[in-house]
Amino acid sequence: MEAAQTVPDWKAAADEIWAMMKETDRRMKETDRRMKETDRQIEETARQMRETDKRLDKQLGKLGNRFGEMVEYMIVPNLVAKFHDLGFDFEKTHRDLVIASKTHRIFTEVDVFLENGDKVMIVEIKTRPNIGDINDHIERMEKLRKDADLHNDKRKYRGAIAGVVFGDSEKTYALKKGFYVIEPSGDTFNIIEPKGGCHPREW
Repeated sequence: MEAAQTVPDWKAAADEIWAMMKETDRRMKETDRRMKETDRQIEETARQMRETDKRLDKQLGKLGNRFGEMVEYMIVPNLVAKFHDLGFDFEKTHRDLVIASKTHRIFTEVDVFLENGDKVMIVEIKTRPNIGDINDHIERMEKLRKDADLHNDKRKYRGAIAGVVFGDSEKTYALKKGFYVIEPSGDTFNIIEPKGGCHPREW
């Protein structure tokens, strides 16, 4: 006699496959839900970090302004005497000077403006001067020279940059550009004159 052939239980097989598909679909949906939840958490963390950065920037800005004010009060009263030691006799000191000429499109601000009959010294004060600040001061000096020419002011203009913290590379760059560098020294400050391969620049 021939052995009886086993008839496949198609319904049972179909039910098993369907159950596997449903379980796979459930797992995929769960994975997708978890991924969305993770994305939401990442976005929330990023949002909180952005808010923290904004608050920190605002606080640092206020702190920087206070440092700037402190530096001005420390430096300004002694600037004339310190520059006198370098051979300058400035008779007048102006603080927070604003140059604004709509006609000639000249707009700039000066922290300290020292002057006498034939020379002017423009001092920019920063908490921590960087290369951009130095380049900005060059642009400021050019604007002031243009404004002086428009007013028939033939005096020689020189520039200086003061900082609470002066990096070596920034100091070297400022001196190469012909600026005097003003930095803290103990309870007072020193003025470094461009020398050697550097020369004070006049505008």
